[in-house]
Amino acid sequence: MAVLTYLRVLAVTALPVLAVPANAQQSSSREVSQALPSAEVQALRNALQRLARQPQSAQALVDAGDASLALNDYSAAEGFYARALQLSPNSAAAKLGLASVYLKTRQPVKALQMFAEAERAGASVDAILGDWGLAQDLVGNNELAQQSYRTFLARGNDDEVTRRLAISLAIAGQRDEFEAALRPLLARQDLAAFRARAFGLAILGDTDQAARLANQLLPPDLSSRMAPYFEFMPRLTKSQQAAAANLGIFPRAAQIGRDDPQMASLGRDEDPRMARVDERLAPRGAPLGTRVDNSPPEPSGESRLARIAREQASVADAFSGFIAPEELPAATSDGAVDISTIEIPREQTKPEPPQHPSRHWVQMATGRDIGALRFDWRRMMRRAPELLDGREAYTTRWGQANRLLTGPFASRDDARQLVRDLRRQGFDSFSYTSPEGEKIDIIQ
Repeated sequence: MAVLTYLRVLAVTALPVLAVPANAQQSSSREVSQALPSAEVQALRNALQRLARQPQSAQALVDAGDASLALNDYSAAEGFYARALQLSPNSAAAKLGLASVYLKTRQPVKALQMFAEAERAGASVDAILGDWGLAQDLVGNNELAQQSYRTFLARGNDDEVTRRLAISLAIAGQRDEFEAALRPLLARQDLAAFRARAFGLAILGDTDQAARLANQLLPPDLSSRMAPYFEFMPRLTKSQQAAAANLGIFPRAAQIGRDDPQMASLGRDEDPRMARVDERLAPRGAPLGTRVDNSPPEPSGESRLARIAREQASVADAFSGFIAPEELPAATSDGAVDISTIEIPREQTKPEPPQHPSRHWVQMATGRDIGALRFDWRRMMRRAPELLDGREAYTTRWGQANRLLTGPFASRDDARQLVRDLRRQGFDSFSYTSPEGEKIDIIQ
């Protein structure tokens, strides 16, 4: 009944409403243009129309769930998949769909359980690897996540999975590998990759650079609102960092740095429940990148994902561009001179100090009019004299606007301390580190 109601509403809202003048025959003809629905909306309409004719069609329910999932209507998608499983309890497609819903709504424990059920029902492992890796990241198992991503990417490029791999590497503290993974996407000006880099930098503790990157990509009002989130990223758990960077889900203030006990237990590889949740999916073969000769026959009961991981033992070769190879000593013949060992003398010159060095500030506001910023600064000083008295106001260009700064501070920690003090007074400020060469002017 709910599906039929949905169909009627969709059909009614899809009809164009045209006003017909009384003298229609005398009016001149006019071309009417109407925006076509997106492919996802059209797919949902088609599935609902089939359901109206065949309410017991499990495939139509799965198709409706897939379309709803593509439209980010997770509640509707879950309902369609659940109904499909009632009609066809062993539907691998419905189980996969539910796993995706749980993944998108940050329920990784349920997602892992459903992925395992989907594989037992015959789901394609190729469809599981990328999302299964994200589920592992969401419970804090970064090593398993990265292995899954790399096995998936060895079969073909996928920008989203590449970004997930980069975020996982940042969570694991591997900055060089994180930067290398994103480099090809950044070279193509992939905006989602720039967003991933901003979150990855914040996860790694470089919150100032993350904020600068956001400032370059986003409108001023939006980037200023994101700055406090970047400040908190290093304090989140691995699971929370993965959810924030991949799904845009940030924990409540009271939950920062605290995982749900069930996810925390799954995040420990030694926990016996980990094996029960997805023992069939967990790679148990040789680690990726290990060369194995004379592979043993496939163990009885081994999952397809485990088999793929074992067969892809040399998959590291496919990722040689992600990690810089170690430098090898130059080969030399007997009696030859290895010129790489000769130290070349270079003229030692002391560089001049930069005219505008990098310094730490607190950004108080932004605006185009310097006079208005000067007025704002005086108002702020009257509002919090115990924090701002004796400090000076500065400004620097920011696109078409200007930053209102105070400082400079001896360290970023000093700037952050003032930010915390100001936040208790109701100020919306954040720390800012000016890059070398950026001119900062005092407001007279």
